[in-house]
Amino acid sequence: MSVSLSDASIYRFLWVYPALQESVERMKPVGKHSLGASGEISDFQEILRYLDELILYDNMWDDGNSLGPKEVHNYLTRVMYNRRNKFNPLWNSLVLGGVKNGQKYLGMVSMIGVHFEDNHVATGFGNHLARPILRDEWHENLSFEDGVKLLEKCMRVLLYRDRSAVNKLQIAKITEEGVTISQPYALKTFWNFAAFQNPTVGAEGSWKVTITGDSLSLPPSPTMGDSSSTVIDYGNRLDI
Repeated sequence: MSVSLSDASIYRFLWVYPALQESVERMKPVGKHSLGASGEISDFQEILRYLDELILYDNMWDDGNSLGPKEVHNYLTRVMYNRRNKFNPLWNSLVLGGVKNGQKYLGMVSMIGVHFEDNHVATGFGNHLARPILRDEWHENLSFEDGVKLLEKCMRVLLYRDRSAVNKLQIAKITEEGVTISQPYALKTFWNFAAFQNPTVGAEGSWKVTITGDSLSLPPSPTMGDSSSTVIDYGNRLDI
């Protein structure tokens, strides 16, 4: 997930999940730009290999020019769309950000080559739950501190709704001079909300099992009508 800020730089958060991959960093510098990816780690490594060759070839010209973030984004779009047409897609969604000639650039490309640029982008679950928050609260004059708070808020919302996520993230600061990527750090969370303590309260169709003495009472059976219930007498033994 990424947003552009008012000081000619882009700060990006990238969520790292599932828990089996909590030590894997999904954000890498590409020249003076930064690339983040969700999806398959092995395919991400393949994309990084492509980009290493692209940047090396560009540097070999030694003509004083270099590929900007827009050019790299267009290249990634062609790569993803080409693999999709071969029915062998790279299973990643990519976010690329950079600054060149004072112009900020932030773009996203999906595993089938769908791409766009915007002032804030996200991948995966973040497209559905985080971008509405960003649309409401992002503005042109967003400072770094406010940007951090906004993106941490988005990440917290995503964490609470994904059981396999971990609460670690990274920040990348991108300026015209280059990229600085922080070490992963843990997001502060709060799990004592009433809805988290007993999430099935008031849920329609939820099962309620009542144990009274040596009997276990189950909810009404759909085949026996709403007024019936099932009671199992275990005597002196109760196995659940």
